[in-house]
Amino acid sequence: MGDGLILAGRELRSRLIVGTGKYPSLQVMREAHEASGAEMVTVAVRRVDLKARGPENLLDHIDPKRMFILPNTAACYTVDEAVRTARLGREAGLSHWVKLEVIGDEKTLYPDTEGLLAATRILVKEGFVVLPYTTDDLVMARKLEDAGAAAVMPLAAPIGSGLGIQNRINIQLVKEAVKVPVIVDAGVGTASDAAVAMELGADGVLMNTAIALAADPVRMAGAMRKAVEAGRDAFLAGRIPRKMYASASSPLEGVVGR
Repeated sequence: MGDGLILAGRELRSRLIVGTGKYPSLQVMREAHEASGAEMVTVAVRRVDLKARGPENLLDHIDPKRMFILPNTAACYTVDEAVRTARLGREAGLSHWVKLEVIGDEKTLYPDTEGLLAATRILVKEGFVVLPYTTDDLVMARKLEDAGAAAVMPLAAPIGSGLGIQNRINIQLVKEAVKVPVIVDAGVGTASDAAVAMELGADGVLMNTAIALAADPVRMAGAMRKAVEAGRDAFLAGRIPRKMYASASSPLEGVVGR
């Protein structure tokens, strides 16, 4: 597939991962997913009825042949809650993959990194493919990688804030610190934020609110798709060095009068 995103041996052509919450309707969600080009979608295990089926059930609006479902442990505040929720998702047939969240603060929804590391170790030993949502801390990123995480997912800014990447240097340092993929998660507000994440060298971007709460979610999903692709191409192309002074676009040699 060329320049695909490889996670735990699975190759995705799209480097954009999308969520399922906050959409005005399930139909809009489905259309936005299609416009995004994403091949992986996160689903909060604690917020869906894993047994019910019908037109109002979230899972019936996701085509498993086209979209890989990534269960997540959103709204879990302890290690036990997160581990139990991951197990529930696997037992319900969703997946043995998990986007692992252990929240440590109700106001900012920042992760409890100590609990996150403990939960990662438990779930990896149980055969889960763990993708932990974490802070933009290179030391913690290394610890999560050593614990067996298949990727690390540092936040750009608080979940749903739309602030964009608040510390570009930290994202670059995390990328340099680990060998597993780095997926920027949380805080993206618009397409330029996604492009910046990819230009910094991130392997992918995960987002939900920026698309779901846009005035036109479907159009925003398409914009995010283009932004992720453009940002990746720009990173691979290699930007010019930043300079203090101007540099003429046209050569001055041979100009009459010089």
